[in-house]
Amino acid sequence: MLTQPYRLYIERTDPKKNMARFYALSIEPTLFGTPTLTRRWGRIGSRGQAKVHHFEREADAVLLFLDLLRRKRARGYRARSEVRALGRRRPESQRNAELD
Repeated sequence: MLTQPYRLYIERTDPKKNMARFYALSIEPTLFGTPTLTRRWGRIGSRGQAKVHHFEREADAVLLFLDLLRRKRARGYRARSEVRALGRRRPESQRNAELD
């Protein structure tokens, strides 16, 4: 049985490149109690693709979960709340113009 739930949804957007991607991770038990890591990815608004990894131990699933998270964060994926906060920031040139 899992000691705690593991769920993550992150996004990467770049309007200049017409990029709007999502990546979702979750660790859940099977009917027999063994852990599985499910990852889903694709364009925001689509079902995307999915891949399921089966493990004997929860610790192994958590290690892959954390490794995938680290890789995606390095490529620019952020939590939805971080993406919204970054999108609301004014460009540096506008902030500097207001100070003049």
